[in-house]
Amino acid sequence: MKACVIGGGLAGSEAAYQLAKRGVSVTLYEMRPVVATPVHRGGGLAELVCSNSLKSVDVNTAQGTLKEEMRLLDSLTLRAAYIARVPAGNALAVDRERFSAEIEKALDATGMVTVVREEVTRIPDDAIVATGPLTSEKLAVEIEKVCGGQRLYFYDAAAPIVTGASIDRGKVFFAARYGKGDADYLNCPMTKEEYLAFREALVAARRVILKDFEKGELFENCMPVEEMARRGADALRFGPLRPVGIRGADGEKYHAVVQLRKEDDYDGLYNLVGFQTNLVFPEQERVFRMIPGLENAEFVRYGVMHRNTFLHSPGFLNADFSVRGRERLFFAGQITGVEGYLESAASGLIAGINLYERLTGGSTHVLPETTMCGSLQKYVSEYRGDFQPMHVSFALTPPQENRIKDKALRKKAYSERALSDLTKYIENIKGVSI
Repeated sequence: MKACVIGGGLAGSEAAYQLAKRGVSVTLYEMRPVVATPVHRGGGLAELVCSNSLKSVDVNTAQGTLKEEMRLLDSLTLRAAYIARVPAGNALAVDRERFSAEIEKALDATGMVTVVREEVTRIPDDAIVATGPLTSEKLAVEIEKVCGGQRLYFYDAAAPIVTGASIDRGKVFFAARYGKGDADYLNCPMTKEEYLAFREALVAARRVILKDFEKGELFENCMPVEEMARRGADALRFGPLRPVGIRGADGEKYHAVVQLRKEDDYDGLYNLVGFQTNLVFPEQERVFRMIPGLENAEFVRYGVMHRNTFLHSPGFLNADFSVRGRERLFFAGQITGVEGYLESAASGLIAGINLYERLTGGSTHVLPETTMCGSLQKYVSEYRGDFQPMHVSFALTPPQENRIKDKALRKKAYSERALSDLTKYIENIKGVSI
């Protein structure tokens, strides 16, 4: 059996390993260092280009639960990370060069992976495309042909998302957007004093410094909320914080209103409408918690603005990461709409296992939606909201049957449910490839 994997990042390397360990001969294409990218330094497989941290190992967090799931699924990425681990408290941080070397060493040891250093410009079947957020222009053209040209995005301009449980419902209320349609938006009303203090903090907050190759395209297509605030004292009031058509219970008017839109069917996630931002993450927490009702907001996703090639995957990808109508072609990694190092690797792991199943006539795997891996599979294939890259969160899973008020106990319950359900899933399919 033969297959090819396009892209030697975390997702591609993990997918190649999962195929190779099952006896598939893999050609792994990586264009670096023959063709450079604006951010990579060299040609090493699974090179970490941003932080060297793979986030928390606390099993009672979504990130910690994901790591435990990946351990149960025999993840090469996780194993290499622990070998290359450096001190970082409760986080799993790695020596970048050693981490990359361990990945290459493990792939070489399978005797089934051939690394080819060239740019791919044609997409075959029996393949996994894992080319990441900086997919080359030539390959992007081919991907557009596969997906019909309307599903491939080249920059990420996403507003923050907070959990519904963390919103102070005593300070907010449901109403229609600008007085039109149904009362589907949560409204956070502001007095003039609150608004002016918020705008001042927003203008002064620290921003991410964009790379040269990101600046033009992003600002032509989307205005960061902090840039809009700089245009004048009332710019936000005539933009995303416009209070037109919104009245309180007694008919009172407001100086400004921040609106939140539901992001799921569970009333679990809310998007800050119009709040695309380039603020650094700690500043987003500090400034956006000045909004009435969001004083204790729990951020599931921060606002981001950067160059990021990704697919609008719902309706295009199946939950097993295969392409609808071309089911021996898979995508994996950040290009599918997952965000984060281990989320990317997890998608590659699942895609690798499922391509093997396709090659051998087996049934592909969709893990329980209560798990971190399964919730990502559901997100990229079925999400009906404003689809933007997302990392794992307990809020992406179905709510618990019994509401648990204590935050720590609630997270513990989500983690225990995820690992129990994954363990049962694996036990129920003993003898197959997973």
